[in-house]
Amino acid sequence: MPYSLKGRNVLVTGGSRGLGAVICEKFAAEGANLMINYASAKNKAEELAGKCTKDFGVKAAIVQGDVGVAADCARLVQETVKQLGGIDVLVNNAGWTRFAKFGDINDLSHDEWDKCWHVNVMSQLCLMQEVAPLFNANPDGGVFLISSSIAGISCAGSSMGYSVTKAAGVHMMKCLASTQGPKIRVNAILPGLLLTDWESIVQTRTKSRPLTIAGYEVH
Repeated sequence: MPYSLKGRNVLVTGGSRGLGAVICEKFAAEGANLMINYASAKNKAEELAGKCTKDFGVKAAIVQGDVGVAADCARLVQETVKQLGGIDVLVNNAGWTRFAKFGDINDLSHDEWDKCWHVNVMSQLCLMQEVAPLFNANPDGGVFLISSSIAGISCAGSSMGYSVTKAAGVHMMKCLASTQGPKIRVNAILPGLLLTDWESIVQTRTKSRPLTIAGYEVH
């Protein structure tokens, strides 16, 4: 039987702009209610929530939080349940990187490596720990989706820290998928460069030098 999204409650982290905003609109178009997480772009989150409600007639709320902080991960799930009445799907789209010379192992600081790790890897665990009991209590279980990157399966990307942590995130997905079923379905999407908010960033940086992103050199 097809899994209908109509009336489902969906939390999208990093949902206020770029790929996250596209994900939110696609879910809303299928009739899903949304909790849109943002880190700092509150105005964009509010605009998107209003648009989804107006265009698709769904309930849409916003919540601030940093998925690199364990307590925030728990709060995002709790707020989703509080404001939407439950949670059926969690899309962990939030991620962090800083453009750096890929082969320079000193370009990223240890603090930046730590931030990559907490946002891109540990957030998966922290969110799953909070949402798993709720998914298991749902009659239809739940869906846990991870926005990864082809940088996680190639030695390339915006930085070595990003590539390494995206690879770890893919393995985390496999571990969660093999252990958290049968009611929790886990998967990851590994896109390349998407022409959303990243397009202007890439164009700005490539004016001065070629930039390799997820295995492709952009000039």
